[in-house]
Amino acid sequence: MIIDSNLYWFDEDIFESEEKMEAFLASAPKQYDTKVHAGTLPDGRQQIIIERPKGFENLNYVQGEYKLETMLADMDLAGVDKAVLKIPGCQEWLTLEQCKAFNDGMYDYMKRSQGRLVPLVVLPPYGSKAVFAEMKRCFEELGFTGVQLVAHYGNYYLDNDLFATFFEELNKYQATVYVHHTPVPTQYDALYEYTNVRRSYGRCVDQTTAICRELYSGFFEKYPHLTFVHSMLGGAFFGLKNVLMPHKPSKVDTVQRFGGDDKHIEEHFVENIYFEMSHAQPWGKDALEYAVQVLGADHIIFGSSYPVRQEWLTKGTDFVNNLDLTEEEKGLILGGNAQRLYHIKD
Repeated sequence: MIIDSNLYWFDEDIFESEEKMEAFLASAPKQYDTKVHAGTLPDGRQQIIIERPKGFENLNYVQGEYKLETMLADMDLAGVDKAVLKIPGCQEWLTLEQCKAFNDGMYDYMKRSQGRLVPLVVLPPYGSKAVFAEMKRCFEELGFTGVQLVAHYGNYYLDNDLFATFFEELNKYQATVYVHHTPVPTQYDALYEYTNVRRSYGRCVDQTTAICRELYSGFFEKYPHLTFVHSMLGGAFFGLKNVLMPHKPSKVDTVQRFGGDDKHIEEHFVENIYFEMSHAQPWGKDALEYAVQVLGADHIIFGSSYPVRQEWLTKGTDFVNNLDLTEEEKGLILGGNAQRLYHIKD
């Protein structure tokens, strides 16, 4: 089974309803230097533009790109059997009521696609009875099999105590959590001016920071039954993994400059963290093969970021199949890992 684990979903009704559009634009966190506005493309379609910081585009949602029929047709063209639905970055600021509407919309796509589209619950990560009730509804009534969050909310990464009661509840479900990058990391003064640096490297810095904080804060000591899947290959974490893991000295040094592994960092890295590539082609053949060498094929998941670029979906599986990997490794990356983590049935 071929599974695209990063297919974006957005509520097309927002483009059709002035009331819904105003509510969505108003929900963006202006206090964090974020500006959201709507515009019209030359062909007449509407576009929602997210600027972060103000004046610098970082996310774009275009009317008509999230229609069910188009999604399924492009999946067929790519030879993709099923896909996991994600929200394209606005998880950070959706209200609970907006999350409920998005969950209902994704559930509708799941039903109409006869199960080919597999949605993940979107929730604001705060511990309240209302949030827990929506979590229960999606898991137990709608049949969702995972949750989607972003790497940080405002200035706080997920290891912050602000989210503790939320993760205590989620830990009971032994859930798989997809962690999407935010437009930029919490500190971005040196990388926002240039588009490719902001929109690519900024996301990598965000993901690497998030993983390091999760590991070194003891996050998975507190919530051992959670499995995190980080986008963008964890911000190219494979290139830094060996440096960032704790190292035992070969002898007693006069000054201890590095921390030990008192939080079982290496163990949690293997047991609790996985990596979704968020499109294969831009990484290139050499980088993806090295990522498999360092992280293991059993920890890497194919995803296309569709509809950002159609070809990342339609030609993505061929790109992975042409890597110098075993057939077993390709099978894990292209579907086996996602099927296991998200409990996707044949």
